[in-house]
Amino acid sequence: MTTLALDAEALYRELLRGVRQLLGTDTRLVGITSGGAWLAERLQADLQLPGKAGTISSSMHRDDFAQRGLSSGGQTQLPFDVNGADILILDDVLYTGRTIRAVINELFDYGRPGNVRMAVLVDRGGRELPVQADFAAARITLGKDQSLALARSDTGVFSFNVKAA
Repeated sequence: MTTLALDAEALYRELLRGVRQLLGTDTRLVGITSGGAWLAERLQADLQLPGKAGTISSSMHRDDFAQRGLSSGGQTQLPFDVNGADILILDDVLYTGRTIRAVINELFDYGRPGNVRMAVLVDRGGRELPVQADFAAARITLGKDQSLALARSDTGVFSFNVKAA
């Protein structure tokens, strides 16, 4: 595993700026496990938003569930009523669009939101589905043989790991 030469903390500050612009008076943050959940939790605190950010898992709605099974990344926890809510989904890396498709299906299992948008730390291109983020702190290109993941230290500092897929 190699550390990618991207400054995750600088990108987080850019994400914070972008999310601040996307926020409405009743916007609810929901992070995709695990990197997106870390981002949502930190944004919730840094933006001084009331309550807790939600966490959502893509496990139950993935189109590759038979191969992957349940991940140990965490379960969906939405501490608010989804019906009519303005939801901002957060993720660390947007790639094929398959995770966000699964997450939206999971979200609708909990109700019918009024609005769903997405912000990501990194958009790495390579989409297989017609999905795009409303805000991306960075856009990069990686080979199909590489994967990019957000890491978080014990002190909460973000970094990136890149590895062969």
